[in-house]
Amino acid sequence: MVQLRTENDLLGQKQLPADALWGIHTARAIENFPIMKQTVHQELVKAYGEVKLACAQTNNALGFWKNKEKGAAIEQAAFEMSQGLLNEHIVVDSLQGGAGTSTNMNVNEVLANRALLLLNQQPGNYNLVSPLNDINLHQSTNDTYPTALKVAAIRLLRLLEQNVLALQEAFQQKEKEFAPIVKIGRTQLQDAVLTTLGREMGAYAEAFNRDRWRIYKCEERLRVVNLGGTAIGTGLGAPKQFIFRVLDKLRDNTNIGLARSENLVDGTLNTDVFVEVSGILKACASNLLKISNDLRLMSSGPHAGFGEINLPELQAGSSIMPGKVNPVIPEAVAQAAIKVMGNDQIITQASSSGNLELNQFLPLIAHSLLESVDLLKEACNLFTEKCVSGITANEKKCRAQVNNSTATVTALMPAIGYNKCDEILKIARQHELSIKEASLKSGFLNEEEFEQLITPEAVCRLGH
Repeated sequence: MVQLRTENDLLGQKQLPADALWGIHTARAIENFPIMKQTVHQELVKAYGEVKLACAQTNNALGFWKNKEKGAAIEQAAFEMSQGLLNEHIVVDSLQGGAGTSTNMNVNEVLANRALLLLNQQPGNYNLVSPLNDINLHQSTNDTYPTALKVAAIRLLRLLEQNVLALQEAFQQKEKEFAPIVKIGRTQLQDAVLTTLGREMGAYAEAFNRDRWRIYKCEERLRVVNLGGTAIGTGLGAPKQFIFRVLDKLRDNTNIGLARSENLVDGTLNTDVFVEVSGILKACASNLLKISNDLRLMSSGPHAGFGEINLPELQAGSSIMPGKVNPVIPEAVAQAAIKVMGNDQIITQASSSGNLELNQFLPLIAHSLLESVDLLKEACNLFTEKCVSGITANEKKCRAQVNNSTATVTALMPAIGYNKCDEILKIARQHELSIKEASLKSGFLNEEEFEQLITPEAVCRLGH
């Protein structure tokens, strides 16, 4: 038989499992918000532990707990949460009303009850350690939740930056590897001019280089926090000493260059920084979508399509068509990118829908922002390891297309002029010859001259 304990709040009382680390406020949130069926992001929970640890250390240092064992137990509980050791006890749904109050109360109750266990007391003995009077001392959901969100986002963005860098380097490696391979460059999906496969890969690397730099700069936007502002940024209920010192503790604990907002009211009611960061994530998603689709096109066929590159073959592509292998990694990456773009619209609307002194939709912003970083982090890693690093070139197909495409004629213009190029095209069509064969038949160029005009150096030369 399950043992129970009774807890009370202003709405009445509830019976809870006796050994549960969460309490009555969490129980009500579980009942009220069965929406996403996903709990709060694990990194947000750990970051909340870091925020609570900094608050506990500051309150301890300022002498607000006369019982030193109690203060030490609270610090130890918060430290354990910051290390991910209490994640399983944060059980509220990721989407919730109350601007994150349910998350904060779940954290407060778990830390209070964990501290009680450390003091050899039973959970629920809040006369000794209170979720509200002790764990939440000099704090509010409205300053701790966004601060924890920014810490979590910075941590995840640092990981994303490394994955984007690895993807950039994978394309740079392909740039070197494919530098000698001349191919058809296309505009509007039509043959245009000659380029090299290496140049295409180099352009992709540059796009991700910009993404890496933009993601790196996100930390500047997110490092300004409103911790100490309590309910609406006025610091109500918190002593000045606490407000001035708590961020120093959090900065030291996290090794993140956090700074207190110069205007704590602005830092509490405005969430546009999350829109800005989401926009940067959307730019990365845009590059992932574009480039993954390019690789799908370039590998299409492989016999009746472009067939210029070969992607790693990972799994059978059809239950009815033998031998078919699909570009599954670029397809998966593209879907992740599209989801990030959708999250950006969610974050934009949620941020602009806040009212007056607080944005009530912070849980939706948090869920969508951290999900976007996770999606990009995993998509970049997948793209690098299971696709880009294993790309090989179909050099024979590229060469055959160069010999046959009208795009090759453009490369001949600097040597023989527009009119003679027109003549070569007429010969090719009239006699059903390749461009190379028609060029030699015209007498305007010999084979050595033709080959010299379509070398990698010639087609990549800036000007002529």
